[in-house]
Amino acid sequence: MTMAMKGAKTPAGRSAIFLVACFVAAGTGIVLASQKSDKDGKESENKRPKVTLRAQPTVGVAPVRVVFTAELTGGADDFEDFYCPSVEWAWGDDTSSEATLDCDPYEAGKSQIKRRFTVEHTFRRDGMYKVYFHMKRKDRFLGSAAIVVQVQPGARGPSY
Repeated sequence: MTMAMKGAKTPAGRSAIFLVACFVAAGTGIVLASQKSDKDGKESENKRPKVTLRAQPTVGVAPVRVVFTAELTGGADDFEDFYCPSVEWAWGDDTSSEATLDCDPYEAGKSQIKRRFTVEHTFRRDGMYKVYFHMKRKDRFLGSAAIVVQVQPGARGPSY
């Protein structure tokens, strides 16, 4: 699905077109992206990376071990807001995990953001689990992504 808004004004007073696209691809989670063009059709520089989330496998038999990969795509490698974030995984099974990176102080043009976060989680019971990945700095959320994992009953039958 794509939506366009015309007639918006940039801070410089120029006409702009804002496009917002949202799509769901099988096994790749939810991706939300935005793009801004000026009236000449040129894209403005957007340094903010986008967060995507993948799971392998997305369907399994309990107990199933799933590998999750959150990636930052696009944007600048030294985007300060995304440098040295805390990450939180909400597993959808009433458990969560959180990690904080230990980084050197930020230096513009020199510091590099981490672009890939990989973790494993075992789902022991059957069900549909919506897993969330959140990036934050202090108490401010920077980006999030979600994906659904389906776990089918194991050899012992459904778990209650």
